[in-house]
Amino acid sequence: MSQARQTSHWDAIVVGARCAGSATALLLARAGCRVLVLEAGRPGADTLSTHALMRGGVIQLHRWGLLDEVVAAGTPAITRSDFQYGMQTRESVEIRSGAAAPALYAPRRMILDAILTGAAARAGATVWHGAKVTGLLRDGGRVTGLRWVDRTTGTVHAAHASLVIGADGRRSTVAELVGAPHRQTGSSSGAVLLGYWPGLERHAYQWFYVEGGSAGVVPTNDGLACVWAGMPAAQFATATQRPDVALQELLAHAAPGLQLYPNERRGPVRGFAGFPGFVRRSSGPGWALVGDAGYFKDPITAHGMTDALRDAELLARAVISSSDTDGGRSAALGEYESIRDELSAPLRDLTERIASYQWDLSELRELLAALSRAMRPEVRALLELDEQHATEAA
Repeated sequence: MSQARQTSHWDAIVVGARCAGSATALLLARAGCRVLVLEAGRPGADTLSTHALMRGGVIQLHRWGLLDEVVAAGTPAITRSDFQYGMQTRESVEIRSGAAAPALYAPRRMILDAILTGAAARAGATVWHGAKVTGLLRDGGRVTGLRWVDRTTGTVHAAHASLVIGADGRRSTVAELVGAPHRQTGSSSGAVLLGYWPGLERHAYQWFYVEGGSAGVVPTNDGLACVWAGMPAAQFATATQRPDVALQELLAHAAPGLQLYPNERRGPVRGFAGFPGFVRRSSGPGWALVGDAGYFKDPITAHGMTDALRDAELLARAVISSSDTDGGRSAALGEYESIRDELSAPLRDLTERIASYQWDLSELRELLAALSRAMRPEVRALLELDEQHATEAA
């Protein structure tokens, strides 16, 4: 590898260019901050996802002026959610529309992440793909920057920043390097197998539940739907011995009405083995965490992308409103964590219970109803951000 090369000082270095990282970089850059974004993967890379955005996530994209790009990419409007419990009970819920969220959407990640990264770059952020973070720069106990390797050239780089932000997922390198402790750790986790099929319902999320199992159909881009089946994590090892067969069997059990043919599937069956949810300490001297790096919960409630877009703005506002020289930055980052945790706690607790698969269908219906109610404070908080901005600007 070549000699390390110093760059100029940045206001913030964001590690990770997925939902949380790109959105955070976008908002910081729009506020005039000098932002460097480091992403280990290549541009346009896909990632495992349920794709479903809840109302809060759609509101964020609308507020940032990016929802039209999502729609223009051929992402279908979701106007209904269908729930089936066992073989008998079926419920349909119309999606409430509004100016900020006319419908729900479930974009492929290579589309959504590219839209967010492109917007961050247009706002002035420098985005560097193929960058592997190898260490932190410190001054005493404060993080002052980091070192990384360009995977294409092998060049070692170093850069200083007022703040290093880890947005690099649940196995965050930044969290590991700063030693961010877990403040809460869940005990339940579910596993998922998924694939993509054409020819399915285009304007409804479909959720299926049986005791000990679940499934879903999430319409996304290119005329495809993400079709997934969930199970207790303990079953995953057996399921992955023959994942194609296991997915069909799980779907036949949880959603027998779905007419799917293996030869019509586009691409391989992919899986998530399950991982217990957690909340990490998410800020310290010169560093912060956002997205799954700081707070992760089981994907069965399909709220992770919405969490990421919500928390990106909470963190960005904390950074923009504070100075890193007067102690105000530490207080602002602590407030960011507090608000995030307050909005997340009900969703996190309900997700933990649902992911356990230790429920009967009557109890599950109550849990899902409670989950819907728990999303309302989040939506109100996001809509109030514009009112807060107008008051501050007056």
